[in-house]
Amino acid sequence: MRIVLLCATRRGYRVLERLIALQPDADLIVFSFREVAHEPPFLDDIKHLAESHGATFYEARQVGAARWREFWVSTPVDLMLTVSWRYMIPPDIFRLPKRGAFVFHDSLLPAYRGFAPTVWAILNGETQTGVSLFEIAEEVDSGALVAQQAVAIGADETIAEVMEKVTQAYLDVLTEYLPALLDGSAQRTPQDETRATYTCKRLPEDNVIDWTAPTDAIYNLIRGTTNPYPGAFTTLSGRKLIIWAAQRIAYRPYVGRIPGRVIDVRPGVGTVVLTGDGALLLTQVQWEGEPPVTADTILNSLSCTLNT
Repeated sequence: MRIVLLCATRRGYRVLERLIALQPDADLIVFSFREVAHEPPFLDDIKHLAESHGATFYEARQVGAARWREFWVSTPVDLMLTVSWRYMIPPDIFRLPKRGAFVFHDSLLPAYRGFAPTVWAILNGETQTGVSLFEIAEEVDSGALVAQQAVAIGADETIAEVMEKVTQAYLDVLTEYLPALLDGSAQRTPQDETRATYTCKRLPEDNVIDWTAPTDAIYNLIRGTTNPYPGAFTTLSGRKLIIWAAQRIAYRPYVGRIPGRVIDVRPGVGTVVLTGDGALLLTQVQWEGEPPVTADTILNSLSCTLNT
């Protein structure tokens, strides 16, 4: 049984780990690509894991490029799986595997098709996300569904906490449905196109904080883009300041309101800052290029005003 796994990120590493455990005798071929500068490293770990278990490893982003044509022509594939893969796979490639090509996606499709669905779910204040295993199709994230598993999002959970639960759901779905994928018996259910929604690719500049926004929107941006992501940020005196953590608090009502203004400094705890409709307690911040500190270390004066 020859299985091709296209994977990236720590989640891809863990799926590869589980796939090796489930199919130790498979002829496994693994593709991954070099992470970008602001990401935690993953390529070398995936490569080492693959090769240490006898799998063939290739580094590539565009598996449909001309340099890979001979590989696909000369290498019959039984099953293809993709995890955290960001690049288009041409139809003439994903149609090659005898038992199909399937994608793991972190949303309950057809909702949240596209990029960074877990981040967007937190930003939008969703209380639930999930995992979908589906068959690759030409239209983005539109293929027939094989399996889904819901994942709750706690009101104060960070992206790291939700990602861990989603990753565990990936592993659960893989373990349960791999036998059916391998023997060709996996059932497929078409998605309801009338319920489809889509998400944009997120860029670093999308994490800038607008202090005139509602408290919940700012709080969700902070917890949705904190580690392992680059973090929500603002500026103070022309310098970039990353906000890693905050807490929602009840605070005295302000009718003379300047969003972004420091209104309370709590030594050793953090700093209270006004938002568009309330206030947030900022707890951990970091000047770009310096170590993280408690917010009161930097935002230590009622004269401080954070800018968008």
